[in-house]
Order: sequence, then C-alpha cells, then structure tokens
Amino acid sequence: MLRDMTMISFEVPRKIRSRSIDVHPTEKALVVNYELEALILGDLGDPLLGDRKECQKIIRLKSLNEETDCSALAKEVVEKCSLIHPTKLDEVEQLIYYLQNRKDASLTNIYHLVGLCVDREETSRPSSSGSGTESPNSNSGVLVEKANINHIESYVELLYEDIPDKVNGSALILQLARNPDNLEELGSNESVLSALSRVLREDWKKSIELSTNIVYIFFCFSTYSQFHHVILQYKSPSLTVFDPKEELHKTKEDVEKMSRKFHSLIKKQDQLLRVSFYLLLNVAEDTKVEDKMRRKNVVGMLTKTLDRNNIDLLILVLTFLKKLAIFRENVDDMANLNVVEKLPRVLMMNHPDLIHITLKLLLNLSFDTLLRERMVRVGFLPKLVSLLSDQRHEAIVLRILYHMSMDDRCKSMFTYTECVPMAMSMLLDSSEEEANLELIALCINLAINKRNAQMMVENNRLQNLMTRAFRNQDSLLMKMLRNIAQHDSTKQSFVEFVGDIAKAIGVCENEDFVVECVGVLGNMTLPDLDFSQLMQRFNLIPWIFNVLVPSRRDDDLVLEVVVFLGTAAADEGCATLLCKADVLLSLIELLKAKQEDDEMVLQIIYVFFVVSRHVATREYLIRETEAPAYLIDLMHDKNTHIRKVCNMCLDIIVDWDKDWAERIKLEKFRWHNSQWLEMVENSALDSTSFDKASTLDNELPAYLEDDIMQHTLLFPSGRFNT
Repeated sequence: MLRDMTMISFEVPRKIRSRSIDVHPTEKALVVNYELEALILGDLGDPLLGDRKECQKIIRLKSLNEETDCSALAKEVVEKCSLIHPTKLDEVEQLIYYLQNRKDASLTNIYHLVGLCVDREETSRPSSSGSGTESPNSNSGVLVEKANINHIESYVELLYEDIPDKVNGSALILQLARNPDNLEELGSNESVLSALSRVLREDWKKSIELSTNIVYIFFCFSTYSQFHHVILQYKSPSLTVFDPKEELHKTKEDVEKMSRKFHSLIKKQDQLLRVSFYLLLNVAEDTKVEDKMRRKNVVGMLTKTLDRNNIDLLILVLTFLKKLAIFRENVDDMANLNVVEKLPRVLMMNHPDLIHITLKLLLNLSFDTLLRERMVRVGFLPKLVSLLSDQRHEAIVLRILYHMSMDDRCKSMFTYTECVPMAMSMLLDSSEEEANLELIALCINLAINKRNAQMMVENNRLQNLMTRAFRNQDSLLMKMLRNIAQHDSTKQSFVEFVGDIAKAIGVCENEDFVVECVGVLGNMTLPDLDFSQLMQRFNLIPWIFNVLVPSRRDDDLVLEVVVFLGTAAADEGCATLLCKADVLLSLIELLKAKQEDDEMVLQIIYVFFVVSRHVATREYLIRETEAPAYLIDLMHDKNTHIRKVCNMCLDIIVDWDKDWAERIKLEKFRWHNSQWLEMVENSALDSTSFDKASTLDNELPAYLEDDIMQHTLLFPSGRFNT
C-alpha cells in the first residue's frame, strides 16, 4: 500500500518588500519596516494558501558615538542588511546622524523623549493646569511604586478614582507599556484600553500629567505597526487630535491667570503636544488614517505649533508637515495657513537638525509655483544661498534653488546673491566623473538671465568651462554654454571657440553633445563672423545634407541645424554657398515632410527670408526653388509667427519679381474676398434649374478662373479717365 501512495510536496516561497526606515524611539538603533508574504504552492505551481505579515527588524548601532563617521557606518549598515536598498543610503546616513545627536533615550529612560522626569526614585507631582486644582501633596516627595503586570487590575481600578489616583494608575500602566514585552498582553486587555480611552476623553482637561501619561501609553503602541489597530480601535488618534487643539487655545487664556506658572505650563504643554503628535505621526503610516487627520485639521494644529520655541517639538512638527506635504490637499491647506511665512523664524534658531528638516519641508512645498513665489518674497533666497557652503544641506538646497530658478521672474533675483559665483566654483571644483545633476541644472536655468550669464564667464571661467565640456563631451555643460551664448553681451566671448565647436560637430559621436554645439553656433548672430569660411574649412555642407534627410536623424538635431542655417545665411557669402550647394532644395523636402511641426516650418521659412534679403541669392530662391509657392500656401497659416515671416518674405518677392507679384496679389485678393467668391460660386451652381440664368451659370466658373485682378471693371482703361 505504501508503494502506491504518492508523496505530496509543497513549496513555500517567501517575498520580502522593504518599507520605511525609522529611528528607534528609545535606543540608538534603526527600525526597518518590511512586509513578509508567504505562499504555499502545490505541485502545479498554483497557490494553495497565502499570508502577509508586517514585520520589523531592529538594527542596534552599538558602536555609535560622538566620533563615529556617519557616512561610513551607513554604508556598513546598507551592505550588511539585505532589507535596505542601496538607494536609501542617504536616508540611512541622515537617520544615523539624528541618532548621533539625539539625547540618550533608553528603555529605562523613555520619558526623556518628551522631557518628563519620572525615573528618579522621588519626584514631585505637578499640579493640574486645566482646572486649577492642585494635589495636596504637590510640594512633598512621593515614592514611585514599581509596576507589576500581575497587578494590572488594581491599576485599572485607580482609573475610576479621583484625579491623583488616576494620575498614579496611568503612570503605573505607562511603566508597563514602556516594556515592549508587555504590549501584547496590554493590547489584548479590553478593560485596560477602554478605561484609558474613557479617562482621556472625559478628564483630559483636568490634568496635563494625566493626559500625557495616557497619550504616551498609546504612543508606546504606535511605535510598532502591529499594534496600530489597538490605537485605531479605541479612537485614540481622534482624542489626541482634539487634545492638542484645546491645549493650543488654552495657552492664551491662561497667560494672565497663571503668570507665575506660565513657563512651567508651556513646558508641560510642549511635552503633551510632542507625545501627541508623535503618536499621530506613527499611525499616519496608513494613508486612510492620515486623510482622517487632515479632515480634522491636523495641518492647522501643526501650523500653530510652529510658533513655539521647543526645538524637539518643532523638529517633530516639521517632520510631520514634511510627510503631509506629499499630497496636494495638504499643500493647499499649508498655503492657506501661511506655513511658508512661519518658517524664516524657525531657520533663525540656527539649530542644525531644525534647519535640515525645515529645508526638507521647503523642498516638498517648492513643487508648487505659488509657494515658490512666496519663498522668494519672504526672503528665503539669500538664506538658502548662505547654506550652500554647508555640505550637509548642500543637496537639498540645490534642489530648492533649482525649483526657484524655473520661474523667469525669480532668475533675476539670483543676481543679488552670491549664488552664481558659488555655483560656478562648485561646478569647476566638482569631480568630472560624477556630475552633480542638481548643480548643472541650476546653472542651465540661471544662464538664461543676461546678468547671470555675464557673471558666469567672468574671471576666465569660459575657458575652463569649454575645456571641461570638450574633454568629457558633457552635453549638459554645453547646454549651459549655449544658454550663455544667446545674449548679445556674451556672444563675442565665444568667437575664439567657434572653430573647435564646428570641428566637434563633424567628429563627435555623442549626438546630445552635437545638438548643443550646433545650438551654440546658431546663437552666433555676429556680423563679422565668416560662416562661409567656417563651412568650407570644416566641410560642414555634406554633414548638413545628411542631417536634413527626413527621418534619418533625431528631430532635435535637425531643428538645431535649420536654426544654424538661418544664422549662417545672414552672411551673404555663406548664403551664396548654400544656394550653390542646393541646400534650399533639401529644406523644401524637409518642409514637405514636417509640415505639421510648426517650429520646424517656422525655422525653415526663416531661412528663406534671410536668403531673400541678399540680392545675390534672391533670384535663385525665386526662380530655382518652389519656395515662393510654399510661402503663398503658408501666408494664411493658423500660427501667427509663421504668417508674419511668410508675409515679410513675400513682400520682398513682390518688390523683386513682377510675375510673382501678380500671383501673390491675386491670392491675397481671393483670401480677403473668399466668402463673397464662395457665395457667387454656390449661387451659380444652384441656379441650373432656372432657364433664364443658364448663360450666367456657364460664365461664372470661367470668370472665377480668370485673373480677376486684371478685369477692366476693377481697373478701368485710360480712355475712361480722359
């Protein structure tokens, strides 16, 4: 029997998906969140059973101290932990830097996260600030009882007594919650969680200490994703959102009433706000929960908290705002609440961690055009430029400045800062092997402004930039040089490099680099530049013919070549050379193929216009090419710029050639009177049913086909004028 039985085998493949990386709330450790998915597959590969589980891996950094190299440690962590993708190296380094500078917060000292001191054997019980009542033992030492999980029921009973007992009971439960080993048992104890939720809902106004204890208990649950359902089930986020809102309003009311205790009150409120927002930040991993918070105006409460001075609280609030700023609705709320206007005060505090997280928030907000304008208006630009010299902030600052440089109105503002000289120094000093894309992108945008371009080529920088661009065939650097070359005040500086650029066009294999080189030559609208000699010396005519063949080369390169021909044709000798080589015939073929591309059509007919301005080449354009006929077809194009260039070119042809002048005038007449002519033609076609009008019907088409501009009714002969 056993021989007849077949063995059934199962495969259990596992998939691991990396999620977020956080710092451990109490230790010098990183918490890697990941999702583990397991599937049981049968012999045929079909899934029989599957399950997903949210997991965490804690990476303890035992060697981390004040002298540790954060960059090296981050690389070691990424190399050894397969759950962390190499692209998150910068994020890991920032988290390690935060841990390095964070005050010690062990499990036995967890309250220090929010500034509470409860680990001493004796402590004074602070008074309740909400109702104004004070404990009778507020000035005497109170022995702190050591909590035991076996006595949890007695601690719950204290939550049904007076405020002092409730504070004591919540503190004892908090001691238990601080130990991760107790969280699973506490999370399954419905009576404990219900009592805590009820007390927070009913008595939070009566004691800040009581509120802080209970909120912090829920915060302990929030540090682990698997316990988030506990928080959501008992609606502690809703209570927490409501709690800070009232605390923020309470400050103003209590200033006069409790002037002597004002600073103490602010400190306690900062503690409560911090632990409350920390809890909310943890449970906001779920986007649905985050959306509920938004509807309860969490952005408004966070924005009001920016007016406070507690560094740790501000760092937490800015971290929360940065996370929220990913979504459009939250950004709109921040714009309405003037978040940008509140941030300069935060930067003035000059705290490194505070500055860094503020910059991250600004980066997220800088994707919005209106908010970028506000940043410039409130004076962020000089401050951001000053932070460029700090290597820690350099990458983020460059991204923000790049976003600002996208706005034409903002480009000119950079001239009043040291940004351009600093950016050029950074560019020339940077490694040629690893280009800083944010830096070169910023320079490309800034070069569009005339004054910025002038500053870029000062102190012999142009020579260094050209050398670097050609050595590496750097298309981005050449794009920046092309933007610099478009200004009248900087064109002349490029004359000495024209030969090198023309040579590179024919020999360089990097097409992106060639496109930018041709673009630089296209900007060289200088009357003294001999393009004819340039064409012949570097044998560019055959290369141009090859590029102009439709669909053979990339459209970007073709367009730049046509623009270059328009610039070169301004030189009469070069225009004659182009006509003799029949380059215009290639342009007409390209015009036929690209007639739907307005930009290409515009640049081609501009070449015709430039050629028509020279007496030596005008006859060739009119007699040897079909250019006039195509210009007539395009003179009523929908594109305003195309119509304008066509009309200028046709005006020159009208003054030069009588035959074409008559045809052009006739075409313009027909266009201006098209509705009348169409009506007459339709009337002629519709009148065939009337016998008396048959003669008129036969004559109208012939009348319309005649040269109507020569008709004697329009231009009477001389005998009628005598």
